[in-house]
Amino acid sequence: MTPLGSPVPDFSLPDTVSGQVRSLADFTATKVLVVMFLCNHCPFVKHVRAGLAQLSRDYESRDVSIVGISANDVTSHPGDAPDQMKLEAKAAGYRFPYLYDESQAVARAFGAACTPDFFVYGPERTLVYRGQLDPSRPDNGIPVTGTDLRAAIEAVLADQPVAAEQRPSIGCNIKWRA
Repeated sequence: MTPLGSPVPDFSLPDTVSGQVRSLADFTATKVLVVMFLCNHCPFVKHVRAGLAQLSRDYESRDVSIVGISANDVTSHPGDAPDQMKLEAKAAGYRFPYLYDESQAVARAFGAACTPDFFVYGPERTLVYRGQLDPSRPDNGIPVTGTDLRAAIEAVLADQPVAAEQRPSIGCNIKWRA
């Protein structure tokens, strides 16, 4: 796991919805930066899809930037290709940029391991949270609320420390190129 206090890695990636290249510099004006590693095919991401859309609606008028990134190898998983990402972002109602990391260098720089995987950076753009959205999993009967991720975001917004206990995200491994 990427150590807390690590600086946010720089990135410059195409947004599959707008077609624009988005970089870290585009997200420096907010107090909180949330970076989520996602993909289209993973059952764990599908399970939290509506919760991610709600999260983006709830925080769009607050001092929070949210970015989704997919780094899966589209040769082995063509459903995660940029054209499919664009369709998914629109169908899901995501209000955050959904970027494509073709080289997988950005995912490696973040230390992303699975989809979904969540990283929260504070105003100094150092890592304050890396973990799960919440304890909900496909078929465990626990509703998707985003409690863990939301608590980290709210702590940063309130200038409070983020809870030291952070549970790793669980999902599908990122599909790395051979």
